[in-house]
Amino acid sequence: MVDFLAENNLCGQAILRIVSRGNAIIAELLRLSEFIPAVFRLKDKSDQQKYGDIICDFSYFKGPEYYESKLEAKPELQDLDEEFRENNIEILTRFYLAFESVHKYVVDLKRYLDDLNEGVYIQQTLETVLLNEDGKQLLCEALYLYGVMLLVIDQKMEGEVRERMLVSYYRYSAARSSADSNLDDICKLLRSTGYSSHPGAKRPPNYPESYFQRVPISPTFISMVIGRLRSDDIYNQVSAYPLPEHRSTALATQAAMLCVCLYFTPSILHTQQAKMREIVDKYFPDNWVISIYMGITVNLVEAWEPYKAAKTALNYTLDTANIKEQAGRYSASVESLRPQVQQLLKEGFLREEIVLDNIPKLLNCLRDCNVAIRWLMLHTAESAYDPNNKRLRQIKDQVINDSKYNPKILFQLLLDTAQFEFILKEMFKQMLAEKQLKWESYKKEGSERMMELAEVFSGVKPLTRVEKNENLQAWFREISKQIESLNYEDSTAAGRKTVQLIQALVEVQEFHQLESNLQVCQFLADTRKFLHQMIRTINIKEEVLITMQIVGDLSYAWQIIDSFTSIMQESIRANPFMVTKLRATFLKLASALDLPLLRINQVNSPDLLSVSQFYSGELVAYVRKVLQIIPESMFTSLAKIIKLQIHDIMEVPTRLDKDKLKDYAQLSARYEVDPKQLLEDGIRKELVKRVAYALHKGLIFNPKAKPSELMPKLKEMQECNSFLRTKIQDWQSVYQSTHIPIPKYPSVDESATFIGRLCREILRITDPKTTCYIDQLNTWYDMRTHQEVTNNRLFSEIQDTLGTFGLNGLDRLLCFMIVKELQNFLTVLQKNILKDKAVVDIFKALLSAVNPVKGIVANASKVYVNAVTKTQKIWPPYLEAIMKVGQMQILRQQIANELNYSCKFDSKHLAAALDNLNKSLLSDIEAHYQDPSLPYPKEDNTLLYEITAYLEAAGIQNPLNKIYITTKRLPYFPIVNFLFLIAQLPKLQNNKSQGMTCRKAADPVDWAPLVLGLLTLLKQFHSRYTEQFLALIGQFIRSIMEQCTSQKIPDMPSDVVGALMFLEDYVRYTKLPRKVAEAHVPSFVFDEFRTVL
Repeated sequence: MVDFLAENNLCGQAILRIVSRGNAIIAELLRLSEFIPAVFRLKDKSDQQKYGDIICDFSYFKGPEYYESKLEAKPELQDLDEEFRENNIEILTRFYLAFESVHKYVVDLKRYLDDLNEGVYIQQTLETVLLNEDGKQLLCEALYLYGVMLLVIDQKMEGEVRERMLVSYYRYSAARSSADSNLDDICKLLRSTGYSSHPGAKRPPNYPESYFQRVPISPTFISMVIGRLRSDDIYNQVSAYPLPEHRSTALATQAAMLCVCLYFTPSILHTQQAKMREIVDKYFPDNWVISIYMGITVNLVEAWEPYKAAKTALNYTLDTANIKEQAGRYSASVESLRPQVQQLLKEGFLREEIVLDNIPKLLNCLRDCNVAIRWLMLHTAESAYDPNNKRLRQIKDQVINDSKYNPKILFQLLLDTAQFEFILKEMFKQMLAEKQLKWESYKKEGSERMMELAEVFSGVKPLTRVEKNENLQAWFREISKQIESLNYEDSTAAGRKTVQLIQALVEVQEFHQLESNLQVCQFLADTRKFLHQMIRTINIKEEVLITMQIVGDLSYAWQIIDSFTSIMQESIRANPFMVTKLRATFLKLASALDLPLLRINQVNSPDLLSVSQFYSGELVAYVRKVLQIIPESMFTSLAKIIKLQIHDIMEVPTRLDKDKLKDYAQLSARYEVDPKQLLEDGIRKELVKRVAYALHKGLIFNPKAKPSELMPKLKEMQECNSFLRTKIQDWQSVYQSTHIPIPKYPSVDESATFIGRLCREILRITDPKTTCYIDQLNTWYDMRTHQEVTNNRLFSEIQDTLGTFGLNGLDRLLCFMIVKELQNFLTVLQKNILKDKAVVDIFKALLSAVNPVKGIVANASKVYVNAVTKTQKIWPPYLEAIMKVGQMQILRQQIANELNYSCKFDSKHLAAALDNLNKSLLSDIEAHYQDPSLPYPKEDNTLLYEITAYLEAAGIQNPLNKIYITTKRLPYFPIVNFLFLIAQLPKLQNNKSQGMTCRKAADPVDWAPLVLGLLTLLKQFHSRYTEQFLALIGQFIRSIMEQCTSQKIPDMPSDVVGALMFLEDYVRYTKLPRKVAEAHVPSFVFDEFRTVL
C-alpha cells in the first residue's frame, strides 16, 4: 500500500495541506493580535467622542442606511471617515484575510470529509484513514486546530473589536459588491460570543460549545476522532515514558487535543459520566492545568465548571488528599534530582564511556526532571488561576504549600536540566556522526591484535618464553577472521557475535594457562576491550536522541516562562556567567517550534518561512528582554561613575605630598565597576530609552512662563505623524524597531513627542499676534513692550542641543504643519467664503468695476473702500491662517540658514559637492524642457528624491519655492487675495528704520508673516493667478495715485506705500527680476516711493 504521506497519495496530501494551513493560520492570528489598532477598542472617552459615529459593531447591519445618512449629514464626519479608511484599510484587509482563512479552513475540512464519504479518494474512507497511523494523527489535528483557532481569536481579539473591524472592512472595501464574497458567513462565524479574557469576567452561557457549532461539522467524524483520542496513543509517546507515573505527561499533547475536541460534542461533558471518568483516569489523574497550543494554558477546574459529568469526574483528581500526594511527590522529586543533576554536570563527569554504559539511567534522570518541571510550572502558573475565583485560589495555595514551591529552586533545576540535556544531545550527535568510523577502527585494532598473537604462537615472532603452538596459532587466526567478518550494517548479528567472541577470549585464557604470560594476557585484554567498545558503539542509536527530544519538550512554557524573567535577570546581574546556562534553556525552548512547523515542513508549504520567522522572532524578542539587564546594569554603573567623577573624586593639587598620594587616589571609590562583555543591541536600546526620556522630560514648557523657558531648557540639556492624513503605524515605520523600540511617553499636551512640544513652544513665542518680526535683524520683538523675544541664535542653540537631525526634524515638522494649515485654509475658503452668495456678489461687482485691469478704476477710493467694508467679517480667520503659514515659513528660512551655515562650516566639501550637483541637475532639467531629446531622470529613478533629503539636511533649499499641496482651480481667487491684502493695509504703517509695522497692538498684523503667507499661498496655484493678483495691486496703486494727482494731494497715501512695499518685498523674497513689478506699476512711481522711504 502507498505511504499515506507520499506525494502521489492525494488523500494524504489533501489532509496534510489542510493541517499545515491550520498551523499557519494560528501563527498569523497570534501575529495580528499584537497589531490591533487601539482605536477599535474605543476605551478612551476621546476615541469614543471622535470615532463613535464611524466605528460600529454588527448593529450596523440592521440599518446601514441610518448610519451612512448620519455620516453624509456632517461633512467633517465624512472627512474623518475617509482619513480613517486611508489609515486602517491595510491592516483591516490583513485581519479580514486571516478571518476569511479560518472560515475557508473549516469549509475545506468539511469538503474533504464529504469527498471521503463519497469515495472520491479510491479505496479510502473515513474508517481506513483512521486506521492508518499518519491519517489518524492528521484527522485528529485537523479538528483540534480548528478549535484552537476559534479559542485564539476569542482570547486575543475581543468580540466587539472583531465586529467593529469586520464592519469597517465591509464599509471600506469592495468586498460587499463582490458576488463571490463570503463576508456574511465570516460575520456569522466570528460575531461576538460575549467572552472576555479579563480576570473576573463572567463566562457566557453555553460557551464555547455554541461558538464551536456555528459551522456544523459531521457528528460521525467528531465522534470517531474523540474515540481515537480517548483510546489510542496516537503519537506513540508512551514508549518514551516507560514509567506508569509518567503516563499523563506522555499523553499530554493528546490530552490537550481531546479537551479542545470535546467542545464539539458538549453532551459528553454534560451527561456521559462513564466516558468522562475514563478520560480523567487516563489523562488527568494527577494534573488539571494543561497547555493546549504553544503555551496557551487552560485550567480544567474553571473550563469544566459548567459541565456536570466533567466536573464530577475531575473532582477525584481535585480531592485534597490527591493534590497533597501529587504536590508532595514532585517536591521530593525536585529535592532528590537537583544534587543528582549537579553531580552529572561537574566538569569531566560526562565522559563517553560513562554515557554509553548508563544510557537508561541518564534518560530516566532526564524524564524525572522534565516531568517535575512541567507539573510544577503549569500548576503554579499565575495565568492558570483566576484570582477572583475562590476555589482556584484555594487549590493554588495548597499546591504551593504542599510542594514547598520556590520559583528560584525550580528555575535552577530548569537551567541545570537544560544544560545537562544540551551536553548529552551534543555528545550523542557527535557519537552518532563518528559511530561507523569508530566501530571500524575498533574492529581493525582487535583483528590486528589477534593476528599478532597468531604470529607469536607460530614461533617466528620472538616473544619471551612463548613456545610454538600450532593449535593456538590457528585458533587466533580464526578469531581474527571472525572479527574481520563482523558487518556494521547488520548490527544485531554483529552484536551477538561480538559477545560470543569476548566469551571465547576469556575461555582461551583460562583453559590454556595463558595467565602466566603477562604480554599475551595484555593482548587478550586489549582485544576484549575493543570488542566491548564495538558493542557500546553499535548500541548508539538515533532513538535515544528522539526520546530526548520528546522528553525535553518545553512548548507548554512558551508563555509562562515570562514569569521567570525577573529571576533570570537577577541571576545574570549576580553572575554574568549564568548566560551560558541560559543559552541551553533558550535552545530547549526553541524546540517548541517543531510543533507548529512539522506539518508545514512535511508538505513543503511556502508558509514555512513566515511561520518560523514569527515564532523565532517571538523567542528572539524574549531572549533580548532577558538579556536587557546587561546594558541596564552597564548604564547604572556608568551613572555611578559619572556621579563619582563629578561629586566624589577630589581634584588633585599641582603639588602633592608623597604620603597623601593614596588618599587622593581614592581607590575604593574608583574600582567599583566590573566591566563585562555587552550586547550591542541591548546597549542601543538602553541608550535610545535614556535619550528619549531625557528629551521628553527636558523639553516640557509652561505656556504661561514669562519670559519663555525655551532658551534655558535648550541650554540644559517624529512628530509629523499627527499631521499626516494617512498615518504611519509603528509597524510600518522605518525608524521604529521591535528590538530597539523608541519609547512612547504619555502626552503632556497635544504633542506626541518632545519635537512637537519644542515646535509649538517656538510658534507660541513668535506668534504674529503678539510679536513683530524685523527681517533686517532676524529678531522678534514683543508688540506691546517692544522687548526682544528671541532671535536667530535660537536655531544655533537647537543645533547644539539636538544636532543636525533634530533641527532637520523640526524643519520637517513645520513642513507638515504648513501643509495642514493650507489644507484647512482652503477648506474654509471653499466651504464658507465661496459658498456665501452675498460675498460672491461683492467679488463679482468688484471684478466688473476693475475690468479691464490694465486701465484705471474710476472713483477708486469709493470702489475699494466699499468692497473692503462689505467683506470685513470674513477676513479675521483668513488673516490668522495666512500669518500662521508666513510665521512657519520664516522659521523654515531661519532653520535652512542655520543648517547651511553649519554644513559649510563643518563639512565644506559636502556642502560644495551638494551645491554643484544641485545646480547641474537643475540646468539639465531646464535644458530638457527646452529640448525634450536631452536626458531627464525616469520615473523609477530615485535620484531627485534622494538628493532632496541631502539638500534639506544641508539647508540648500528655499522654503518659499516649495509646493506643499496640490490644488484645483478656484473662482475669484486673485480678487479674494487682493481684497484681503488691501483690507489689511490700513492696519499698518511705514517706519523708516523698521519697515512696515502694526499701527495698533490691539489689532495686530505682522508684515513679514503676512507677505510670506500670501506668497506661499499663491505659489500653490497656477502662476496666472499670481499674475492677475499682481495686476490688481498695480491697478490699485495707479488708480489711487491718479485720484491723488487730480485732487492735488501732495503726499503719497499710506495704502499705496503699503501696496508698493508689498511689491518690493514680493520681488525680493521670490528673487524675481524687477520688471515683474514694473510691468504693473510705472517705474517713476517706484522712484517717488523711494524718496518717501
